[in-house]
Amino acid sequence: MIIGTAGHIDHGKTSLVRALTGVDTDRLPEEQRRGITIELGFAPLVLPGVGTVGVVDVPGHEAFVRTMVAGATGIDLGLLVVAADEGVMPQTREHLAILRLLDVRAGVVAITKADLVDPEWLALVTDDIRDSLKGSSLEAAPVVATSVKSGAGLDELRSLLADTLARVPPRSHDDLFRLPIDRVFTVKGTGTVVTGTSWSGQLSADTAVVLEPGRRPVRVRGIQQHGTSVDHALPGARVAVALAGLEVGDIRRGSMLLSNAPWTASDRLHAEVWLENGATAFRPREWLRLHLGTTEVSCRVVVVKSEESGSYLARLVTDTPIVARGGDRFVLRRSQPVATVAGGIVLDPSPALRKSRPSLGARATPAERLRALVAGSGGGGLEQGAVPVRLGTSPAESNRLITADETLVSSDGRVFLARDLDLASQRIAEEVDRYIHINPLESGVPLAALRTALADRVALFELALHALTAQGRLEVASGLARQPGWVSKLSKDLEVLLERVLAAIDGAKREPPTAAELAVTLNAGKPEAVAGILRYAEREGRVVAVEADRWFSAKVVGEMVSEVQQVVREGGGVPATPAMFRERLGVSRKYLMPFLEYCDHRRITERRGEGRVLP
Repeated sequence: MIIGTAGHIDHGKTSLVRALTGVDTDRLPEEQRRGITIELGFAPLVLPGVGTVGVVDVPGHEAFVRTMVAGATGIDLGLLVVAADEGVMPQTREHLAILRLLDVRAGVVAITKADLVDPEWLALVTDDIRDSLKGSSLEAAPVVATSVKSGAGLDELRSLLADTLARVPPRSHDDLFRLPIDRVFTVKGTGTVVTGTSWSGQLSADTAVVLEPGRRPVRVRGIQQHGTSVDHALPGARVAVALAGLEVGDIRRGSMLLSNAPWTASDRLHAEVWLENGATAFRPREWLRLHLGTTEVSCRVVVVKSEESGSYLARLVTDTPIVARGGDRFVLRRSQPVATVAGGIVLDPSPALRKSRPSLGARATPAERLRALVAGSGGGGLEQGAVPVRLGTSPAESNRLITADETLVSSDGRVFLARDLDLASQRIAEEVDRYIHINPLESGVPLAALRTALADRVALFELALHALTAQGRLEVASGLARQPGWVSKLSKDLEVLLERVLAAIDGAKREPPTAAELAVTLNAGKPEAVAGILRYAEREGRVVAVEADRWFSAKVVGEMVSEVQQVVREGGGVPATPAMFRERLGVSRKYLMPFLEYCDHRRITERRGEGRVLP
């Protein structure tokens, strides 16, 4: 678990951490020279009944609030520090607001420098703190007076920290691994090392991970917690990870080490946001600073809808793609004047459509938000593996939600709305009816034609087709779909036309006309109608399609095949050339070459160079 400090500059946060842990978290020469914390500091703290927890010491100066936010994100308990001689100050209030915006609900307040004031003043400061905590996430937090010089209150503070952390629900191990990186450095003999607070999931040396942004595969060389090598890191722990194949310059604060799952860097987020007390409303096209985890980028807030609770549904457009997850908390700060103005929660970290709008707020149930995500994904469905990222639930819980929801169906790793499946099934059935009505001589609709007709919902095609066949509404055979029991039939007029067509083909013997030519010479209408009649005759075994638009009499084809085989046999194993076939069959090259290719395709002959042999 992680404890994060908060409080005004020079109120003794670092000294208190040193008194509790024995570690001076001001490691930089500049920090030691100036006597203020500039960067995040880290120390292990052993608490009775809890074990070793991590402490993140943050800067208190207003110029380093961005660093404070990076350190406060992901903590389990906020340790608010207020100096007894000064009481609540501006950065006390801003840090307290940041803890509330980040939904840090567990906390302890430590009054430092209690040895510098008398009991009456200390009581006034305590009352002032209580008033400041009203309405905040730490309203019920215990308050303890301490002194690092005398040691007063330190044991009580340790006990309060242990008791409060014991009531914090543990983080789930069965989740996607995510580590926001807050430090990058090189260790001689080890290489590049990154540190951060593990937000979720587990990490081991043999785990496949990626570095975002850039989705760069990374190999983990080793893991340490509090200076000790470990086989794996659990969620909610301070972790140092040695990475192979990366230089320090390849990584920065704000990068993330992630499990090999469908994480997506996106420049737009759907979110619910709320203004901080006293902050002015968002100005149109105003640039703000978005702090999410250890990431800090510029963004615009496009308000879509006001909620009854006083919050807003909004689209956040960032200047740089970032990796987020549904349920993530963030802080928005204004540059002029510098102030924390708002916070929020991510509803969807990677909306499918650029101009899409959020429709449900954070109060909606996970099942409701899942349906909204699927509906917003369009006919292509939602990638099932991305649900834990976009919804913010564990993989097991995501799968349970999908399975339990009768309004959803899943197939081939994608999730669809059941109503979209019904619409796709209806369109397929209607297309089969339409096609057979227009082409009554066909034995069914080619599946390729059905896919084309369902181009906007092609991802649902196989699922809808399977549903129709399972329901007995369609049958599929030889790449054709048709109504069960459908048999093509000829009308009297078509029977007459069929006989005329067959007579023309029989009369042409070995050089028959195409369907288009027959349509003209017989005045039989469109070539497609003649082609349909010929396909019917082919199914009846009366003609053979040698080319796509040219049919031969079945009797003639049999004769020609026999002669082709005879020519090859007479060659005594030497490939027979086209000239030899032409001389025997008595047809021009226009008809000969397609017929020889037909024989090759049917394995009657086999091509060898320019000639043919028997296979």
